[in-house]
Amino acid sequence: MSIEVNNESGVEVRQEELVRLIRHILNAMFLHPQTEVSVILADVETMEKLHLEWMDEPGATDVLSFPMDELRPGTSSMSTPAGLLGDIVLCPVIAQEQASAAGHSMEDELLLLTTHGMLHLMGYDHGEPEEKEEMFGIQRELLSNFLGKDAPRETMQ
Repeated sequence: MSIEVNNESGVEVRQEELVRLIRHILNAMFLHPQTEVSVILADVETMEKLHLEWMDEPGATDVLSFPMDELRPGTSSMSTPAGLLGDIVLCPVIAQEQASAAGHSMEDELLLLTTHGMLHLMGYDHGEPEEKEEMFGIQRELLSNFLGKDAPRETMQ
C-alpha cells in the first residue's frame, strides 16, 4: 500500500494515525495491497478554493474526495485490482470547529472525516436516505473497529 500524507495546513496533525486508519480501511474493504491513496491536509483558504472549483459551493468544507481509478470494495475471496484509489483533502481547522461542537477531539474528527472520504473514494454516497444509512453504517463500523470503541458521532457538513 502506498499512502502519502502531505500537511499543508499549518496545524499539527498525527499523520501516522491517519495512515494506520487508511491501512485498516483498505484491508477491511479488501482492496489490493498495492492500492495508492493520497491525503492532503489543507488550510481554510485552499479548502474554500477547492470547494468552489469542484463542488460549485462557496466556503470551506471539512473533507473532499477525488476518486481516480474507480476502485470498489472487494471480498474476502477476491480483492480489487491494484490501482490509484484517489485523493482525500481534509481541513484541520474545520475539523477542530466540528469536534468542539460535537464534544470530541480534533484527532477523532479527522479520523471520522478520513473514513468518510475513503468511502467516497470507493463509490459510496449519501445523497439519498438509503445511501446515507448504508454509508454511515459502514463508516461507524470501520471507525469503531479501528478505535476499539464507539465511533464519534457524524458531524460532516
